[in-house]
Amino acid sequence: MNIGVHVAVGDGYEHAVSYAQHLGCTAIQIFSSNPRTYRVSPINEPAQRAFAELRKAAGIQRCVIHTPYLINLASEEERISQGSQRLLAHDLETAAVGGIDYVNTHLGSYGKRDRKEGFTAIVRALSAVVASIRPGVTLVLENSAGAGALAGGTLDELAQFVKAVDHPQLGICLDTAHAWAAGYDLHADPKAFIDEAAEKLGIDRIVMFHFNDTQIPLGGNKDRHWHIGEGNIGREAFAYLLHRSDLKHKTAILETPGDEADDARNMATLRALS
Repeated sequence: MNIGVHVAVGDGYEHAVSYAQHLGCTAIQIFSSNPRTYRVSPINEPAQRAFAELRKAAGIQRCVIHTPYLINLASEEERISQGSQRLLAHDLETAAVGGIDYVNTHLGSYGKRDRKEGFTAIVRALSAVVASIRPGVTLVLENSAGAGALAGGTLDELAQFVKAVDHPQLGICLDTAHAWAAGYDLHADPKAFIDEAAEKLGIDRIVMFHFNDTQIPLGGNKDRHWHIGEGNIGREAFAYLLHRSDLKHKTAILETPGDEADDARNMATLRALS
């Protein structure tokens, strides 16, 4: 697997790549813009091309843009739904310009909306953005922790989105902490989880993982990340994912809390388990 961390780019792409290289990353995840606003800025094409060259020189094989947290493709409010679609389209174009492999997004919440209506709204929005997606970029849907009316909390629902949109550049990111919170027991049987995901989604659709442990009880429906091997999922589950043959070419991004020392410790744990 290509393994890495989410890094801040506020101090520049050179600093972000240097940080990832120092940790021994072969993958990197970033926000392309402020993750807490609907505003988008013009794409700085020279900066994106330079970022691509920096990654290549540092041996970083895969890069991911994580879309802003504000995205809610199921919203009944046009301001939110249109703003979400605009953010998503912007990140897909940024990825194309910068040679970035994946744009990972949360789907949002149905809120009080009828789930069928919300599902249709999400499919409509996803279909619109992938209609103009450029070659080399994959739009990646992330599973949710299943709290309240969040979309995409089950493998079945993710499979329904994939089937409804039906586009070759649509992929899936499986967040281990979210899966646990949604009731999938990766501690007891990680094989069963991946086997089910492969059956329902197709192993080729699963292009990346977010590797996060968690202290939330199984099925607790809360999005809380913790350090690898120090939570309820445990070291053995991550070791299984790292050694499973049909996952060896996938990408895994750490979203564990803390500072550089924590990132270094979590990366070291994964290397020891590899």
